[in-house]
Amino acid sequence: MDSTIREILKDKGAEVWFVSPTTTIFETLHLLSEKDIGAVVVMESDKLVGIFSERDYVRQAVKDVGTIKHHPVAEYMTREVVTITPEQTVKDAMVYMTAHRIRHLPVIDNEKVIGIITIGDVVKTVISDQSLMLEEMENFISGRYGR
Repeated sequence: MDSTIREILKDKGAEVWFVSPTTTIFETLHLLSEKDIGAVVVMESDKLVGIFSERDYVRQAVKDVGTIKHHPVAEYMTREVVTITPEQTVKDAMVYMTAHRIRHLPVIDNEKVIGIITIGDVVKTVISDQSLMLEEMENFISGRYGR
């Protein structure tokens, strides 16, 4: 059983929080806190131009905590955004997240951001898929399957 990203979005919802490149780091951190999320996509005219995560902030804050009030998020966001499509699998997401050492993947469909999945979403899906597979195996073994 190999779940797709579309299935994750169907279960969790496809709400995407975003900021523009000119949004200050302080405003962006406020949004992360308010929505209890770890990252936001950075959009310019409906185009994905970056992603800003707690890690991006932490890396900068240790250098200069004063940057958050006035500097735009564009100065510290990750510009090379790793994305995934709704048709790809959870296994694909695990490979991307592991290879790039990231915890958030924007989901792109026809060049539009339609959602974002996290490492938590992936783990939850893997556990659910494994539980279902074990249940089916137990049913088959006990003779309750296919009769």
